[in-house]
Amino acid sequence: MCFFISLIPATWFLVVGFFVLFAASMAQGAIKGFGQILAVWIFFLALFPLIAGAYVTWLGQCPMPQMMEQMQNRLPPQ
Repeated sequence: MCFFISLIPATWFLVVGFFVLFAASMAQGAIKGFGQILAVWIFFLALFPLIAGAYVTWLGQCPMPQMMEQMQNRLPPQ
């Protein structure tokens, strides 16, 4: 479950990286090179939430099922 939740920040990083790359393609000179390097760095940062989510899920240490169970236990009986 943590892996699927980690897709949210990874998607945001990818979207921001795309817009930085798009803006860099419109620029000229040193700004264009800096923008391309920055976009690659943002794409690289998008890997970290995915790796962390996969690692925690693979180890079985994802706290989300326990939190959901606690929330379910707090509901009044029907």
